[in-house]
Amino acid sequence: MKKFLALLLAAGMMFSVVACGDNTPSNGDDTDVNTDTGVVDGTDTTGGDAVEYVDPYADIEDYDELSAAIYEDVLGDFATAYEAAKAATNVSERYALMAIAEAKLMEDALMLPLSSNGGLYAISRVAPYTITSVLWGNDSYRYHDALVATEPLTTGDRDEMKAKWAELNGTGGYEAWAKQFLADKGYTVKDSYSLGYASDPQTWDVLATSRAADSEAIINTYDGLLEYDMENVLQPALAESYTVSDDGLTYTFKIKEGLKWVDSQGREVADVKADDFVAGMQHMMDAAGGLEYLVQGIIVNATEYLNGEVEFDKVGVKAVDDTTLVYTLEQPTSYFTTMLGYGVFAPMSREYYTSQGGQFGADFDSSAESYTYGKTPDNIAYCGPYVVTNATAENTIVFSANESYWDAENINIKTLTWLFNDGSEATKAYNDMLAGVIDGCSLNASSLEIARGDGNFDKYGYTSLTDATSFMAFYNVNRSQMTNINDATKGVSSKTEDDVVRSNAALRNVHFRRALSFALDRGAYNAQTVGEDLKLTSLRNSYTPGTFVTLKEDVTVSINGTDKTYPAGTAYGQIMQDQIDADGVKMTVWNPEADGGIGSGDGFDGWYNVDNAKEEMAAAIEELAAIGIEVTAENPIYIDLPYYSGSEVYGNRAQAYKQCIDTTFEGKVVMNLVTCETAQDWYYAGYYTDFGNEANYDIYDVSGWGPDYGDPATYLDTFLADYAGYMVKCIGIY
Repeated sequence: MKKFLALLLAAGMMFSVVACGDNTPSNGDDTDVNTDTGVVDGTDTTGGDAVEYVDPYADIEDYDELSAAIYEDVLGDFATAYEAAKAATNVSERYALMAIAEAKLMEDALMLPLSSNGGLYAISRVAPYTITSVLWGNDSYRYHDALVATEPLTTGDRDEMKAKWAELNGTGGYEAWAKQFLADKGYTVKDSYSLGYASDPQTWDVLATSRAADSEAIINTYDGLLEYDMENVLQPALAESYTVSDDGLTYTFKIKEGLKWVDSQGREVADVKADDFVAGMQHMMDAAGGLEYLVQGIIVNATEYLNGEVEFDKVGVKAVDDTTLVYTLEQPTSYFTTMLGYGVFAPMSREYYTSQGGQFGADFDSSAESYTYGKTPDNIAYCGPYVVTNATAENTIVFSANESYWDAENINIKTLTWLFNDGSEATKAYNDMLAGVIDGCSLNASSLEIARGDGNFDKYGYTSLTDATSFMAFYNVNRSQMTNINDATKGVSSKTEDDVVRSNAALRNVHFRRALSFALDRGAYNAQTVGEDLKLTSLRNSYTPGTFVTLKEDVTVSINGTDKTYPAGTAYGQIMQDQIDADGVKMTVWNPEADGGIGSGDGFDGWYNVDNAKEEMAAAIEELAAIGIEVTAENPIYIDLPYYSGSEVYGNRAQAYKQCIDTTFEGKVVMNLVTCETAQDWYYAGYYTDFGNEANYDIYDVSGWGPDYGDPATYLDTFLADYAGYMVKCIGIY
């Protein structure tokens, strides 16, 4: 999968960030609770007989069975609708049915859309659009073609370049024009690029990870078959050409000859061969790092191999000879080539892998003492533009030009330097940018004030583009973890056992979740990190951006039993909104009047509404009372939100969240802010977890998802059941 993103990894170094201990204790009421049976002695405020709450899942001891039961209850409607969408063979019908399925997902309110990546004030030496801006995959983190000046680009020059890119896009002429434009304007273009980062890679094996902090670094060490250029056109990389069979099931790639794998010292270790893509695919499946679901249902027998039903030689990836690679698909997949920019299809030198103790199939064991592959940058082979020559934890990562790279003469950046910034100093990135330590930064409220005062904002400031990354707040419907999984002294919740039973019951109620979602003033919340001016710019209102795809042809689908025909060009978001409206849920995920009538699901708050929040809470309180859960100001539901207390910015954001919840519900719901003194402790509350039962929160606003390929399934597949959906763990199951 791509991008299970942590917020700090994408916040443009504009933040300050936290070890976790609660600073807002609950009242510690003395209601009796039996945590073995999930029974709470409730109080009937109506004067009738008391209703005893019994956890409907208390008798399910098997975790998989428990997850399946909860999944069916909270995501059953989505799963049914999505199954129908996946069965569609017409691309436009598929898109329309996926939009309907996502409407159900949004209505389930298991997560609240918060923002996209970008949409921030910034100053930069990097010329616009000289790094691909394609919305999916990891190619936007390949920096070798970037044009970086020795001075920040002025706002006017940047605008002129953007306009020219729109004119030249797809012609292949933008890079040459940009170089000449910069020279004519008096800029000096350099061959180095320095930027900030917030989290060290946990592994250097791109085939064994789904975390952006890993893959966004490793992407610069290898090439794929095809890659997007700065005009967002898919170009040959390690492949020189490819063909597709008439039935759309067979893709045959011809690999360039003479390509070399090297080690971190630049010494040649093997030739790049078609078999390296076969080895990479098998290792990816063996490692099971969260990537494998991407090829299930796509590559022939991928699912069967993962289930242990066939040997790998039955899987639909073959090296016919050293330069001929063949993928065989289970069904025509219109977006298959858009998947090639992500690590799931990365090559891996079979020879080098086995030299590092690597084995395949049943013999794979990454815990073996002899297994060193991917442990450090010195334990991988390189076929990309860079080798890693320095990797000092929480300090510096240096990528130096790979002299054996097949296109070494044409890369613009010879040295790529990542410099660690944990965000604890709000103005560090801006000061580093001015000093030339890094080549660009986003401007938070503190640095924006300085930039306006010293005149740099007026001269150089611009608003960065938003992208398809969707940051979300996730609701844990099955919480069992009360401390961080890596350190029981961190993230310690003050909630009583009774509090936990009650909050789990409440969060399993869809009206309660919707109430929480409608209660957050996302503009005020977002303003704490991006400033008042831009608080709405990056707001997102759905999981898949409403403009991500449009219908390729007219299509008719059923909206609650009524056929509706959508013309070609209809946006995904419009269909999603129609289904939500038909279901009578009061949220807005699409504004057809936005962007001059083009329409958008971004840039406005379609969720925040205090009246709607109170209406949904009233419904939740009534339903909870019927099962024995009393919710009053005297007996509230306590909700834990971990936050990074080392950052003033994120501390203010957490306080804004708490104020909205506590005030809207007049004490019936109380948010406990659980302090995290370091960014790593914040991550370990949820981002670094592998399973839902490790999630140490009730609400978590750190993580997000970015698309791997150009189809809505790249988002929606993350909410499949049975461990197939990577983000389902964020709601406490699987």
